[in-house]
Amino acid sequence: MRSGRRQTGRDQQGSRDSKRLAPNWLRTGTRALAVAAAGVLTLSACGSTTVDDIKVGSGQGWPLVFHDARNSATSPVTGSRELSLSWSRPVGGPLAEPALVGPDGQIVVTTRTDSCQIFSYLMPTGRKRFCNPLGISAIAGGMAVDGATNIYVGDDGGINSLNALGQPRWRTPAAGVPISVQFTGDGNVLSVTQLGQVDVLSRQTGDRKVSTFQLLGEPDFLKFPDLPRPPDFTGLDDCATGGPQCPVANVSAVDEKSGRFYATLWQPGEGSADLVALTYSGKEIRKEWSARILTEGSATSPTLSSDGSTLYVGDNANHLMAVDASDGHTKWVHDLGFPARGAVSVANGLIIPAGDDGHLMALRDKGGAPEIAWERKDLALRGRPVQTAGGTGYTVAPIGDNLTLVTFDTRSGATVDSHELPGAQGSTVGTTVGAKGEIVVATRIGELFVFKPDKK
Repeated sequence: MRSGRRQTGRDQQGSRDSKRLAPNWLRTGTRALAVAAAGVLTLSACGSTTVDDIKVGSGQGWPLVFHDARNSATSPVTGSRELSLSWSRPVGGPLAEPALVGPDGQIVVTTRTDSCQIFSYLMPTGRKRFCNPLGISAIAGGMAVDGATNIYVGDDGGINSLNALGQPRWRTPAAGVPISVQFTGDGNVLSVTQLGQVDVLSRQTGDRKVSTFQLLGEPDFLKFPDLPRPPDFTGLDDCATGGPQCPVANVSAVDEKSGRFYATLWQPGEGSADLVALTYSGKEIRKEWSARILTEGSATSPTLSSDGSTLYVGDNANHLMAVDASDGHTKWVHDLGFPARGAVSVANGLIIPAGDDGHLMALRDKGGAPEIAWERKDLALRGRPVQTAGGTGYTVAPIGDNLTLVTFDTRSGATVDSHELPGAQGSTVGTTVGAKGEIVVATRIGELFVFKPDKK
């Protein structure tokens, strides 16, 4: 299943057949993918190959899908309780993942339009900084931003790095679409595709630091000599809900101190999905343990507690689980009454699930069981709640005929402020927090709303 294998005539015929069966949006994006790949491959990486002088980042802005390597969906910024709408604008295409915010306030989103798949905007004004063509599956790809606002984004058959101006730095091939892009404790890029290919790459050059690891195992070409390589977009439609056609549907949680990271995996033909622990030692990637506990598949990415001892993860049977990170045994199971989506926000022992089928609520981990800290059944969720320092949280809820950004007290759940999203419809893919406390809301239909803290 390695991406560098040369195609045989039968492989090429299979590729042509898959293109004929592909949806229209996949076929129309082929030219953009070819242009992007050619452009990136012709340029060498920036900077030294022996000294890493680019910092991963100190957590300023929102550099990863769930803010940090633990997937905590929590910002260290003290959140403002008095906001005002700064600007809003359409992206021009749908969104599937939340906006990322670099340390300098640069906003980055992936989408699907005829000409561009990645856009960047300036926080103060909403002015577009760049838009670039990438593979058409970049809308579902993982993304990360480092301390120099270098961008790392997965698309069809590879992971790309761009600088803050959108100029290509490097591209490394992969089998599938890297939907999980994280940083390791030693400052490298951890890439996991939906087909289970795991790579650790240099942020400077894109070179593999260790051998590729296959979560589904290496294919046996002696037993199956004519085994074709599956199209890179295989199973992507199932990834949003953790369905069986998407083996790896979520963003890995990383313990930067130990090198251990955690992924969800649905093995073909099995009735439930696994939570899997792996370790990157700097010399190799190895599997530590696997627990088949995710009934009907994974609903959330795993979230690691601040001390690294516990994982929180949800399945598609409405369960939220606490799992011992050392050996995978289940500590407790709680029926939420709805499937959580995305990742749960965890800060100071307070657990706030996400999911469009649920409502705003918070639990506390009491070791052997959780307890409900507070519950707001009057606030249906339309996205992913996030927490900030100072006991302030943000979520989007439908109030009347409008989507509304709700600021709430994380200790009590009480609403402290609210603002309509003018003209917004449907749901959101995430709420993110900037380095200066700005709030960025991204809707599924492709709109950005940016709120700034009011000056006192």
